[in-house]
Amino acid sequence: MKFPRFLTAGLTAACLTLLAACGGGSGGDDPPAAAMGTLGLSLTDAPTCGFDHVNVAIQKIRVHQSATAADTDAGWAELNFSTPKRVDLLTLTNGVLASLGQIPLQAGHYTQMRLVLAANGGSDPLLNAIVPTGGAEVALDTPSAIQSGVKLNVDITIAANQLADFVLDFDACKSVVTAGNSGKYLLKPVVAVTPNFVSGVSGYVDSAAANGATTVSVQQGGVVIKATAPDSTGKFLLQPVAPGSYTLVITAPGRTTDVVTGLTVAASTVTLLNGATSPLGLGVSMSGTTAGTVTTSLTPIDASVRATQTLLGGEKIEVATRGVDATTGAYSMTLPTGAPMVAAYVAPLGALNFGADASAAAKYGLEASSGLATKTAGPLTLTAGATTTTNFSFP
Repeated sequence: MKFPRFLTAGLTAACLTLLAACGGGSGGDDPPAAAMGTLGLSLTDAPTCGFDHVNVAIQKIRVHQSATAADTDAGWAELNFSTPKRVDLLTLTNGVLASLGQIPLQAGHYTQMRLVLAANGGSDPLLNAIVPTGGAEVALDTPSAIQSGVKLNVDITIAANQLADFVLDFDACKSVVTAGNSGKYLLKPVVAVTPNFVSGVSGYVDSAAANGATTVSVQQGGVVIKATAPDSTGKFLLQPVAPGSYTLVITAPGRTTDVVTGLTVAASTVTLLNGATSPLGLGVSMSGTTAGTVTTSLTPIDASVRATQTLLGGEKIEVATRGVDATTGAYSMTLPTGAPMVAAYVAPLGALNFGADASAAAKYGLEASSGLATKTAGPLTLTAGATTTTNFSFP
């Protein structure tokens, strides 16, 4: 039977109306599009020790919702660089960040990140390289495991239609280790992934200590949360730092350690510890050395040793840390034998009244770490001008 043209048009319109009211044809049962958010990533660095430049080349960054996902599992999202992104980590101290880019992600919780480094090649053998202080540029060896991705445990929540801004805090001092007398340096990245907080701490040290060898850190329970080196004017900026209560520790070769306890960092605020007209001066101190070797069942040796002090009130601070030689396991740290100078934080730009903590003078604890294992020694009493030897062994 043939319908008149006007009736055909009417039936078609009615049909379309019914389909729209019911959600539309077969597509009505399709799942809704996944809600999307964005992960923004930047890079920064803690102060290094004994180097003028530390260059690393990033090939890609991968993220996954599963902490146990393998390299070949589905579900990875990536930020790729068509040309490896070469960054001098030592330009990224004192609050300086290098933007790495953004990754569109499905809304959800992400627990694993992989930092994938490019390999040094024939066309660019110094893609990853360091310049020791006063020396020439040397290639930085990157083991194949690092090139496939350094695994980082993260806690990142991506909300729909929002940006989650995070920072990769690369600790070059702990990440670069020597390899015996070979003249080679190995890269064993130590990286923390933290939210990009606005809050932090700013202040000044005396210009005599603004020499590149001074380290300023905020700590909790003897664990360094964020560290930097003052610039040439003595100014330092520790950022990003989560709101909370911290101990600020300032160390420098041949100087006493300055400690400010109970330092409060408020949300969305940079706490001003002191101004340029009242810089913190570190007193001169004699020094002693703690040294030794760490042995493990694996080669190259992957271990570090840190030196801590316990203050009169029982609070622990970290004074120094070193990665051991990857071939010999040797380590050495020169530490002040003078008493640390301690002051309680009062208020932003408030007067700081330092006093010597004689109970901690020349006394140190050592902690050696390899993998998930830690061994301790001490307290040791160092003698000025002498070396105290402590060895560690891991199965």
